[in-house]
Amino acid sequence: MATLCRPAVSVPEHVITMEETLDLARSRHAGHPQLGLALRLMENTGVQTRHLVQPLAETLAHPGFEARNRLYAAEAKARVPLVVRRALEGSELQAAQIDMIIYVSCTGFMMPSLTAWLINTMGFPSHTRQIPIAQLGCAAGGAAINRAHDFCTAYPQANALIVACEFCSLCYQPTDTGIGSLLSNGLFGDGIAAAVVRGTGGHGICLERNGSYLIPGTEDWIAYDVRATGFHFLLDKRVPGTMEPLAPVLRGLADEHGWDASDLDFYIVHAGGPRILDDLSTFLQVRPEAFRHSRATLTEYGNIASAVVLDALRRLFDEGGAADQARGLLAGFGPGITAEMALGRWSRTP
Repeated sequence: MATLCRPAVSVPEHVITMEETLDLARSRHAGHPQLGLALRLMENTGVQTRHLVQPLAETLAHPGFEARNRLYAAEAKARVPLVVRRALEGSELQAAQIDMIIYVSCTGFMMPSLTAWLINTMGFPSHTRQIPIAQLGCAAGGAAINRAHDFCTAYPQANALIVACEFCSLCYQPTDTGIGSLLSNGLFGDGIAAAVVRGTGGHGICLERNGSYLIPGTEDWIAYDVRATGFHFLLDKRVPGTMEPLAPVLRGLADEHGWDASDLDFYIVHAGGPRILDDLSTFLQVRPEAFRHSRATLTEYGNIASAVVLDALRRLFDEGGAADQARGLLAGFGPGITAEMALGRWSRTP
């Protein structure tokens, strides 16, 4: 059975606090008619610190999309290999034993994908399959887990590497002053995560079932407007309420598996914001403490997009994991509005 092993996570060295974020908003948007609302929304995210791939002064500058994308590629090449090596160590595998690399990112663009560079520089076999995913946003972490699960189910002796690289700060647009944009300026952070899904062996979550769901008619609720200046983030005010229609979908997936979504042992979900976690607690009838790892990621790193699910899982590992055969749910939410969901049991025996 496919097993999701211990993730490795890294965040850049440059830090911005919520206090600094609020001060910046006050100084840069002093005349904004909805500044008070924007400040309250930022404070309500629960984010305390975020990590940036550049110093703050350089983050606030906009040298153009071309320069930013060059920086994205350079920083990815500089930072991803260490995280990949740690993920391989966590799975007790070597690069030569990886059969597929799934690379997810929505904050920069490369063609060929970083997967080609990783294969050429880190000792992965030349026949390694490549699956770059660029347009699922925050849901891509869950999608990567599910596609790796599918692959290792089809090829039980195979292993898949997942890499999530998100430099959200490179998408900062100083001229965007909508409430959604201002909120995103205080919510998103930068981070890299990687994990291996083993077809056989390994310690972690034995994946048993996965599913996807798209809420009809919501494709413009989370989106990019791609312009000469780069990616302009669009966020509809209805997004925080999407857990009410998605909770029954999560419950349905568990029902199909003979499980009760309200009575599982652990929950690893994407922390888009506190409202998402609060609503899941309400509509799934799960105690708020069940989402402590997702809340910790949000508090310490902000929303690091596709890397959130892997970081929340890393925190469960750091806590000592769950009891052998404990049942759990993983879920990522993103543009579409899309949910990527998985069910699995904790395995302490490689």
